[in-house]
Amino acid sequence: MAGRGSTSDCWWLVGWGGVGVGETGWVVGGEWEGLVGVVVALPFAGGGRFWRGNLHTHTDRSDGGVGPGEAVRCYRDAGYDFVVITDHFRAEFGFPITDTREFRSPAFTTLIGAELHAPRTEHSSEWHIVAVGLPLDFAPPGPEETGPHLAWRAREAGAFIGMAHPSASLLTLADAESLDAAHAVEVYNAVSAWEDRGDSWHICDLLLAQGRRLDVYAADDAHFQPQDPPGCAAWVQVWAESLKPESLQAALLAGHYYSSTGPEIHQIELDDTQITVRCSPATRVLVTGGVPGKRVQAGAALTECTLPLDMFGRSAYIRVTVVDADGGRAWSNPIWLR
Repeated sequence: MAGRGSTSDCWWLVGWGGVGVGETGWVVGGEWEGLVGVVVALPFAGGGRFWRGNLHTHTDRSDGGVGPGEAVRCYRDAGYDFVVITDHFRAEFGFPITDTREFRSPAFTTLIGAELHAPRTEHSSEWHIVAVGLPLDFAPPGPEETGPHLAWRAREAGAFIGMAHPSASLLTLADAESLDAAHAVEVYNAVSAWEDRGDSWHICDLLLAQGRRLDVYAADDAHFQPQDPPGCAAWVQVWAESLKPESLQAALLAGHYYSSTGPEIHQIELDDTQITVRCSPATRVLVTGGVPGKRVQAGAALTECTLPLDMFGRSAYIRVTVVDADGGRAWSNPIWLR
């Protein structure tokens, strides 16, 4: 991870011909067939640095094993810069939106959030929806309110909306399509990984291939219970000008971050025929997209590689995965080619 105060580990996308900016993430414009006239947004240009945080955390205000202060200390002591407490927003817990403002300091901060629930998905009586940046007075769901409607209400209140652990929730593609307020898909959930359902890239790639402009994120879903895996296993690195909550919130909404369970992504450069990735030592760097197959380079300690993009002429997007020697992975947000 980038060290505290570091501004050297800039992560950006470089193109030529101009810049196009979408609602979230990175957008490439121009004529992509044949990779001609590429135009790339630069989300990490200018001032800023990476801030490490966990977006999905539970405390004893719902079904977690420790109080908010202890949860915050866990992440602060592990070198994180921020955490979001997302207690279950259910009647049985009194619809908590855990107020963590007292734990903020110049060196560590919190965002206000919750995990929202309302009926229903094809295989479950309720949705699981991460909402980051909620107002403390956000109203409980109404008796007839559905999960997708609740998500839209949270989004309209300013929240970053995440589709939580789709694989563990057994979401169908139709379920996922209906949650149209989502900004991002939780593609890795560390708690769900213990039931072998931590990876949700398949359903995310199906949505992306349909043209859904979604970002992605990885998270602990920490509960601090004895049966749970250790925390601090999955995180986001958010590129923002400061550690102020409003700065982090704006960067999340803009898609200015990457996700990881270990490796660092330092820089991504894209030109008319190839993509170059710079990262911490890795054993594999992959580029995949909306077509079967991949471009990959393998090695003992890769820190830079360049891969051709010729196979992605029919794909609307690409994404980068970095794998390290311990099996940890880091993921870029989708890069939209048109």
